[in-house]
Amino acid sequence: MEENRDPQEATDSAKGPVKAAADDFKAAASAKAEEIRRAAEKKAEELRQAAQSKAHEFSGMAGSAWTDARSKAKTWQSKGEAYVRENPTKSIFIALGLGFFVGLMFRK
Repeated sequence: MEENRDPQEATDSAKGPVKAAADDFKAAASAKAEEIRRAAEKKAEELRQAAQSKAHEFSGMAGSAWTDARSKAKTWQSKGEAYVRENPTKSIFIALGLGFFVGLMFRK
């Protein structure tokens, strides 16, 4: 009968199923960790693609804004030059007035 077994034999016979259960647990944990790693990589790739898409979109918007600003600046420059050519005396007095006003502002 089993009652007469040596305690060492009982311990040795119990080690087999415990070791098998531990190995099964280790394999399941490794598989789950791999599944989580793959899911994290997939999510990271999705986020990277979304960030690249937004960066490309904002780059296009910034380029468009820069082009518009340059165009407006050139238009203002052309209009300013035309005004000075048409009204040289008035332009000189306006420049003197602005210079005087700015000088007063910085003086205090």
